Amino acid sequence: MTSRKPQRRNFSGMSYREVQRSNSRRREQLPKQRRVWLKKNGYKNVGWENVIHLYQKINELIAESDDEPTLEELFLQADRIGKKYQTSEELESFKQQMTAEVNAISTIIDQQFPETDVEVIDYRQSSNARMKNKFSREKYN
Repeated sequence: MTSRKPQRRNFSGMSYREVQRSNSRRREQLPKQRRVWLKKNGYKNVGWENVIHLYQKINELIAESDDEPTLEELFLQADRIGKKYQTSEELESFKQQMTAEVNAISTIIDQQFPETDVEVIDYRQSSNARMKNKFSREKYN
């Protein structure tokens, strides 16, 4: 009888260590909140089953993040589309209206929250020492 070596287990053509390295590299590319979520929900990079589950979950998270544009990207895209279908006169008119609205809002804010008093705060330590000395003299006199 010949002794046979145990057959090495592979996942997606990678050995255990290769899957672990892949998980570590790809997990670092995820945003911090996703990494915290993975840790909180028990996805570990130790043990064949855990490594495989983590690999699959990272694939899902990467696919999700590619599909969903950020809010900033959506606003920029909407702005580009809007400018595409407007004439230069319409764009100039919009800019003027926007400036007028911003000025109107700023005057209303200034009326409701006027700053007529100027407040001066002295953070020097010497002024505190004078106050302490003044109080201490008054107490003991």
